[in-house]
Amino acid sequence: FFQKTLTAVKTWFTLFGWSKGQNPISIPYSLRRDVCIVQLTVAQEKNFKRNLDKDKGFYEMLLCLNGRPIPGIAASQSLPPDPVERMFQLHWQHSELLSFLKSQGAYLSHVMPEFLLAPEDYKIWTEVNTGLRVGSMRSSGKLSGKRIFVLEDSTFETMSKRAWTDVLLQIYKVFVLPRVSSRIVPDPSSLESLQNMPGIKSEPLCSNIYSRYERTILIWLNKHYEKNRKLVWKDSQRGGIPPMRWIVNFDQDLLDGLVLAAQIAAYCPYLIPTHFIRMYTDPRTHEQLLHNSLILVKALHAVNLDIDIKV
Repeated sequence: FFQKTLTAVKTWFTLFGWSKGQNPISIPYSLRRDVCIVQLTVAQEKNFKRNLDKDKGFYEMLLCLNGRPIPGIAASQSLPPDPVERMFQLHWQHSELLSFLKSQGAYLSHVMPEFLLAPEDYKIWTEVNTGLRVGSMRSSGKLSGKRIFVLEDSTFETMSKRAWTDVLLQIYKVFVLPRVSSRIVPDPSSLESLQNMPGIKSEPLCSNIYSRYERTILIWLNKHYEKNRKLVWKDSQRGGIPPMRWIVNFDQDLLDGLVLAAQIAAYCPYLIPTHFIRMYTDPRTHEQLLHNSLILVKALHAVNLDIDIKV
């Protein structure tokens, strides 16, 4: 599940995260690299292999999605040549990044700034904070009184990958999802068939799981599914009209493909006779769920909305 989530995040940010076209990213490798844009001397530049593109840095991506820079952090940062001072500046940048995202509504209390560092910087950070680099620690005056996690290399890479994935997910939540306007979603109670179904409130504090923008999408899913299920599957070849359901999450309730098919049918009704009537409307086996998923993917391919979707 985590690998599929990582792949989806990587695909979205590669395609849509940048102002000047697509930019392939890898999590966490290219992200850790791109926050370390260093001002190099002419002599150093001769031996430096990677071509730095100031328009492809991590903070440029944030500026594109957010519309304004993080206070105190420029898109291209100059880092000191001393490894310890460099590590401290990167740790400070990551702390400021997490604080800024939290102030915008991101849930990142489990992500520590040191998990966003590159492995070599994390090693220096653990040495400084555990007293193995006493001289550097004293000269910097940055002793830490908090609990220190000293991780093995492989464990750190796993933690870093998870931390960067969560950071990107929360960036998407606080900067992209708010573009969903509740004005385009009619009140679901206006549908007679939804009168007896519990409503989903969009007020900011009515859920500690989903943001109001995510709940707006849930309202939209409920509206189109209930409005279209009888139209899409009135001539169903495999099970008849599916029953009414209350859609309250983005995993289990979308698993059988019917809800997503109803959304697509609302905008592309010509896919109903060619694709959707062949879906199982009460799938009970893994084979039937796979059958529905394949039909849904073929429908997305037919309208060029596949975006590298794989079953």
